[in-house]
Amino acid sequence: MPETKPRPTQEEAEAAVRTLIEWAGDDPDREGLLDTPKRVAKSYRELFSGYEADPREYLERTFDEVGGYDELVVLRDIRVVSFCEHHMLPFLGKAHVGYLPRNRVVGISKLARVVHGFARRLQIQEKLTAEIAEAIQDILDPKGVGVVVVSEHSCMTMRGVNTPGSRLTTSHLLGEVRDDPRTRQEFFELVRNG
Repeated sequence: MPETKPRPTQEEAEAAVRTLIEWAGDDPDREGLLDTPKRVAKSYRELFSGYEADPREYLERTFDEVGGYDELVVLRDIRVVSFCEHHMLPFLGKAHVGYLPRNRVVGISKLARVVHGFARRLQIQEKLTAEIAEAIQDILDPKGVGVVVVSEHSCMTMRGVNTPGSRLTTSHLLGEVRDDPRTRQEFFELVRNG
């Protein structure tokens, strides 16, 4: 098993930000920038907090008393804040998560926590979408899962091809949500029309 490097200290992170300020052409000792390295490091700790815990653990507390409920459960419009692993620029959008319970459900706040836990990492949207769906499938063992993420990527809107307003849509479907045309259609209608 490869040896893991120790995580850089707060001071090392702040020094890296100071270097970037200088690289950009400014003076990190200028009044307006004096506390910037500390603020950036603190902000990044929050924005990348998905590395601190396993988002799958949020799904472990479930409820077996579902009163015979066996229809789709869909939580729409979960805010997504993540960072592109290629440019370290944010992508912002919404996730829509649904599952077809087999014999247990999870509190709806836990679905949002799973989205946030995976989103607070460096990655690509396609991977984020798949990670959310596969975690729900693995832990809850539902009949099926559907996840759709729609985001605007700063790496495309602020730089590069400069296409403000363009959005990337990704989906990951598993089980009956993927294989049963009626369930698939119902999922997408619920995501679209709520």
